[in-house]
This record gives sequence, C-alpha cells and structure tokens, in this order.
Amino acid sequence: MAVDELQAIIQRCQILEEADFKGEDFNLFLVAGQKCLEDGYAAQLLEVIQNEKNKVIIKNMGWNLISPLVRCIFMYKQEDDKREHCLRILDQLAQICNPKELFLGLLEQIEQTSGDQVCQTVMLLLQPLQTVLLKLQNKKAYSVGLSLAMIMNQLTSLPVPYTKQQIQEDKLGLCQCCNAVVDFAKPFVNEVVKNMEKSEYDDMELKEELLKFCMKSLKYPLLAAQLEQLEGIEEHPFRHFATEIIDILWNIRELMPLVVLHHKGKSPCWENQEFADIERKNSADSLACLSYLMFVQHFGIECFPVVFSPAYLLLCNMTHIEVLLKRYSLWDLQDLFESSLLRMEDNSLLHDYLEFRDFINVPQDLVKIMTLCPMEHLRKKSLSILQLFIDKFDTEGKYTLFRCLLKTSNHAGVEGYIIKNIKDQIHLSLTKEYDNMWFTGHHLISLLDLVLSLPEGAETDLLQNSDRIMASLNLLRYLVIKDCESDNQTGVWTTLTKIEQNFLKPLRVGLNMSKAHYEAEIKNKKENRKEAHSSNTVCSVTVSGEKMPAMTTGMQLQVLHSALFTFDLIESVLARVEELIEVKIKAVMDENS
Repeated sequence: MAVDELQAIIQRCQILEEADFKGEDFNLFLVAGQKCLEDGYAAQLLEVIQNEKNKVIIKNMGWNLISPLVRCIFMYKQEDDKREHCLRILDQLAQICNPKELFLGLLEQIEQTSGDQVCQTVMLLLQPLQTVLLKLQNKKAYSVGLSLAMIMNQLTSLPVPYTKQQIQEDKLGLCQCCNAVVDFAKPFVNEVVKNMEKSEYDDMELKEELLKFCMKSLKYPLLAAQLEQLEGIEEHPFRHFATEIIDILWNIRELMPLVVLHHKGKSPCWENQEFADIERKNSADSLACLSYLMFVQHFGIECFPVVFSPAYLLLCNMTHIEVLLKRYSLWDLQDLFESSLLRMEDNSLLHDYLEFRDFINVPQDLVKIMTLCPMEHLRKKSLSILQLFIDKFDTEGKYTLFRCLLKTSNHAGVEGYIIKNIKDQIHLSLTKEYDNMWFTGHHLISLLDLVLSLPEGAETDLLQNSDRIMASLNLLRYLVIKDCESDNQTGVWTTLTKIEQNFLKPLRVGLNMSKAHYEAEIKNKKENRKEAHSSNTVCSVTVSGEKMPAMTTGMQLQVLHSALFTFDLIESVLARVEELIEVKIKAVMDENS
C-alpha cells in the first residue's frame, strides 16, 4: 500500500540527521508520495506533512512533490474532497519547505506548462510562490524578477481576447490571470514604496524588476487589448489591469520619467546586436502603449502635471505615434495622434519642429495609410488627421510640409489634396491684411515650380495624374483671376513664361496625344465588336499602367469613354486658364498703348 511505503520512508528518515539525507532518500520519498497522490490517498499524505515530527523531512524533501501534486489537482474536479486535500498540501509545502528549493520547483512547473493549462497553472502556483518569495533573504529582487519574467513569458504565448464575447468567456483564463499576477506583485511594490521613504535607501534592484514587469505588461497584453468600455461588462478586466499597472508605476515613482523623459530603467548590455534591437523595439512598444493609455484612455491622467505645453507633449508622443504606425496599430495611432493635436491651437506649432525626424516621417506614413490601407474608414480618418496636423503649423511650417509631401507622396490624389491646401493658404495671404511671405512672392514661385509641372513632360500619364493636374489648373486659374498683373503679389505673372513652357504647352500636347490614342482604341474596339460579341470574347485592358480584370468589349469601351471624359474635363479647364491669361495680357497691353 502506498501509505505504508511512505510511512516506512518517513520512519527511516526520522532517525537521521538533516545532513545525513541522501539522494536515495529523496527518490524514495518522491516515489512513495507520488503513489499516494495517484492512488487517492491525499488525505493521508496531508496528515504525514502536518505531523510536527516530520517537519525536517518535509522541509528538505517536500518540494519534490510539486509536479505530481499539480497534476493531481488538475485531475480532480472542483468539488472533489481529494482536490481540496491536494490544495492544502500545496499550502503546507509553501509554509514548511526550504524556500530556495521550493522556489525552483514552482518555477520549473510554471516553465513546463503549455497550452490551455498555462493560466490554470500560474493562478494555482501564484500564492505559494508569493509565500516563498516573501521568505527569501538573499537574491530576493532577482528571484521576484525571475518569477515575473517567467510568468509573463508563458502568458505571451496566449492570444489576447478582443471582442466582448471573447473577454466575457475568457476561455484560456488570461483576463483573470493577468489581474492575479498584479495581486501577486503588490507585496513587493509595497516593500519598494516603504523602502523609498527612507532617505538612505539606495537598493533599486527590486524596483527595477517591478519596472521590467510593468514594461512587459504594457507590450503584452495591453498593447494588443481592446480597452474601450464595453456595454454589459461591469469591470473590464484589461482596463482594471491597465489601472493597476499605472498605479504600480506611479507608486514606484517611474510613471512621469517614462511618459516625459522616456526613461525605462537599466537596459541589459547585449553582445548580440539582434538581441539589443529586440530589447529596444520592445521598450519602444511599451512606451507607446503607456502614452496611449494616459493620453487617449486617460489612465493616470490625474497624476500628470499641467505645466507641459501641448507642443511639447506632441513632441513626446511623436516617437510613440511612429512606433504604432510601424506595428500597424492604426486605431491606437490615430487616437493618440488626434488627441495630441486637438490640445493645440491652429497655427501654433512652430516650423522648427519639422527638424525632428518624426515630424516628417509620421505624415509620410499617414499618406501610406491613406493610399494603401484596404479599410476605407481608416483611410478617411488618416486624411482628417493629416489635415489636422497641417492646420497646427505656422505658415512656414505649412510651406515646408507641403514641399516635403509633394516630393515624397508619389500619389496623384495626395498631391492634388496638397495643392488644394496651397491654394487655400494663398487665398488667406491675399485676403488678410498682414503680409504672408511664404505664400506670396519668391517663396511661392519656388513652390509653384513643383506644382505647375508635369513629371514626364508631354509624355506624362494624364489619366493617372488627373487629380494632380486638375488641382494645378484650378490653382493657376485662381491665381490668374485673383492676382492682377499690376499687383503681382503672388509672382505668377513674373513666371508666366516658365509656367507656359513647363506646364501648359506640354499639357496641351499630352492631351492631344492621349485623346488621339484613346479615340483610336475606341474605333478599333467598335470595328471588332461584332466579331468579339459573336465569339463571346473576354480580354483584358491596361489603364494607367495597371492591368484591369478580364472584361468584355462593351466594358472596355465604357472604360475608354470614361478616360476620354476625363481628358475633356482637363481640356475645358486648360482652355479656360489660357483664355483668362490671354484676356488679362490683352487688357494690360491696351492700358499701356
């Protein structure tokens, strides 16, 4: 019988001194104890462990029972008395066993768990692990850090529940487990807070380990979590977890250094550059999440001092915004960027901020979302945020940003949008009382050189560049109407010859060639239509350098007519611009004669 075997081992060891225990004794104790658990004699094993005479034996050998004990706990149902006995054994081992040995045994069990048992195992062992850590005297900070790192590494293998239903079901127990880990860490947080109140306290190891835990928690699960309030969930588990993490950072006096100074504690020195890059990326992700929590979700915002200017806060957040862009966390990015911009007044952001790399990179990345993102609502939101960003700059900043985006966007629709913005700024310059040097005179002429030109002269693909061309023509039409040659505030009349040479004449030639080409294509399609229809031919056509899906001849004709309509539209505006220029020049000549 298993209990008899265990009693025999116990009696043999009772007569030995602690120093005389051998490896064979440990093995025999483990085998007998495991057999008791597996055969259902947990109550008898508990009696042996609780017996004061066996305290020295259990202190040295009890930690070996952790693995079979955990297996049996998961084997029994919740209401089974045997499970309750096993839980009491686990509690007794935490009280009696050598802390160092039991600590290693518990960590080994957490490390070996996987799949849907990760959270169950972690939550089962958190209380005994906390009890053991509180007993440790040497290397306590290291042991706490190792425990938290091991737990978080295991949890990161699990998917983060995102939808309301997933959060409510919490199938793998991640929501519950995360908050249990925070409770596990609280005694150590309190210890740091208590010690920091002593003026001579200089041991920061435990504080650093807690800081690492918070940084890991920000990256996972909080960066991937859905943190909006959800109807029907009284206490959102991840919002609660976020609140607890912010509280820990505040209590150990690291919240403000992280948010404002981006200080993230001591970084390990990696000889391997790849490891160093991973560490840097993880820290950047964590800091980006922290800014999102504070400035968008308003966790801990009551702790934030009001002495910082909106421009400085935007500067602090631009690094995080770029990080979120690189991770494709588009909702988080847009919310953080928008909230940072809305704190500022229009025209208040100095052009000097464009000297910071992020202030150039972020709008360029926004353009990529606007043009490449498959989700329409994100494209539209990115466009509105780009406009908000433009509006916040002073006139020189707007001017510099326009030049940059015109040169880098490589998208006719975006270029057309920027040209419309330029037109709006010129209108403000011409209608306001004060002089705006950046959108009049020689500065504007330099900008018009970029706007009023065709990328490849007369051979430019007019269909692909139609948005930009129409915006350019509308801008030129506005300038010719609004700015008299005698005033020439914009300088457009001074550079008119150059505009005609680089823009209007090549555009006229390009239109004639394009219309002739498409009219010939339409004629060919119509001539072959009868034959194509009788054979039910389906073929492809290329428009603006892109191959269209397979189409019937009728569909191809529709596309070709649509292209011709676009050319007619461009030609009508071009004709109007040429007419206005001719009228204005003739009027001036009549005055001078």
